[in-house]
Amino acid sequence: MPKMATVHQRFDDAHISDVEKAVHEQITRPEIAARVHSGMRIAIGAGSRGIANIGITVRATVQALHELGAKPFVFPAMGSHGGATAEGQQAVLAGYDITEESVGAPIRATMDTVLIGEMEDGTPVHMDRYAHEADGVVLINRIKPHTSFRGPIESGVVKMMAIGMGKIQGATHMHAHGMDLFPEVLPRVATFIMERTSILFSIGMIENAYDQTAIVETLLSETLVQREVE
Repeated sequence: MPKMATVHQRFDDAHISDVEKAVHEQITRPEIAARVHSGMRIAIGAGSRGIANIGITVRATVQALHELGAKPFVFPAMGSHGGATAEGQQAVLAGYDITEESVGAPIRATMDTVLIGEMEDGTPVHMDRYAHEADGVVLINRIKPHTSFRGPIESGVVKMMAIGMGKIQGATHMHAHGMDLFPEVLPRVATFIMERTSILFSIGMIENAYDQTAIVETLLSETLVQREVE
């Protein structure tokens, strides 16, 4: 047997101790708050990934939007997960403590979508019907490397917008391109969506090596793709 040694690696464990406060501060930034008007029906997209403090983040987002006079609700933005049923997707959210009682807003789950257009190559682009009917959309997701493909953009808000928000139709059409093309396709689809719908802003989350929330940042549509790359 070769000689072996024990190695212990220490990662930076810097993290946010009060996630609720951090989310509130981000949403009440003047350039973010200015996009929210009294009476707006705002759809908050939450996904199926096990994100640290996701329940707290959704609740804090709901509370901040209420303070700004909006009428938020939560919808599942998770493609075909949850068995590709509205009940299954709502159950996934409940498993992360995202319920009407816990976050203070209705949960509106459907597999119905609206076709908002087609890409130049003919790819249909779908969007959750409840989100499409709202006055504005806010997406919440963790930004991280993906396990199956590599590129400047991997797993994050862009992927949630292009695939998760499109339900099973969106997931099917996007995966038809093949994951090796995702780094090119996903930003184009997300940009296509943002140009045609009211994505107010998104909340990007980054975790440290110990699965703790390290960064919470509101991302404006105009700079979302570039900021996610960064």
